[in-house]
Amino acid sequence: MRRTAGLVRFLFLALGVLTPIGNASAQAYPIKPVRMILPFPPGAASDIVGRILGTRLGEQMGQTFIPDNRVGAGGNVGLVAAAKALPDGYTVLVSSPAIALAPLLYPDVQFDAVRDFQPVARVGTIENVMLVHPSVPAKTLKEFIELARKSPGRLSFGSGGAGTTNHLANELLMYTQKLSMLHVPYKGAALATVALMSGEVDEVVIGVAPAMPMIKSGKVKPLVVLSEARVPLLPDVPTSTEAGVPDLRMSIWYGIFVPIDTPKQITARLTRETLKGLESADLRERMLTAGVTPWPGPPEALTDLLRSETARYRTAIQAAKIKLR
Repeated sequence: MRRTAGLVRFLFLALGVLTPIGNASAQAYPIKPVRMILPFPPGAASDIVGRILGTRLGEQMGQTFIPDNRVGAGGNVGLVAAAKALPDGYTVLVSSPAIALAPLLYPDVQFDAVRDFQPVARVGTIENVMLVHPSVPAKTLKEFIELARKSPGRLSFGSGGAGTTNHLANELLMYTQKLSMLHVPYKGAALATVALMSGEVDEVVIGVAPAMPMIKSGKVKPLVVLSEARVPLLPDVPTSTEAGVPDLRMSIWYGIFVPIDTPKQITARLTRETLKGLESADLRERMLTAGVTPWPGPPEALTDLLRSETARYRTAIQAAKIKLR
């Protein structure tokens, strides 16, 4: 009995010692460089967002945020690596909608966006625009829909591959408007855009910023922006809601996540520093120059976005019967 009582007292003392140490560790965070997992290659939008933000966080927090491009399988390699990382605050993930899309597209995906990740902050968004080749006899989205309805299967659209947001945008259009169009996948949105300019396909959905040079040169025609509000770079182009198809929204958003069991104090620190950085004029200017609209939001906003977007993507994916391996 004396031994048991002594052991109990020892355990309580140990817990009393260890708990303050754990709290102190969280309060001192970060004490070494932080790995920032970027699931897409250097130069991709999520890579650019991550590097811009990582530089700022490093300046604010006094430690280096090291970019770690884990590329492959539509972002799954990086997402799985982040989900399985040690939850100590020294691995953070910058993700696009890939975190919501992967579990819907890949039946054997090895992570769950809600179960395995803790949201840190909503970061920004890239707005998309629907473009058509100048030869397409449609000046508005309504005219394009009518054209597609009159000739099922005749109009074609390019994408960066099955399951990408520019593919799913058109699947949403076909689902909501009961249309039939030909999907032509390419190895990236850039190649799909080249195909559009050459007339190989009739329509493509891409980001507004990269589309601007082609629009200004007259090589493509913008029909509609797939966002809730008009885009400053294209003030005369209506939104999908204004064009009569409110469900046709497809923005590419970005958020920061950490492994699910990361200490709350560390997550809260990352949230504060991220939101602080996103409010700074120089960081906002750098993001806007890169074609990304700052869209700061707390963890709850990112959680709500993840849930609502997952539901919308599921509709398009199920309608198109898309499954990838």
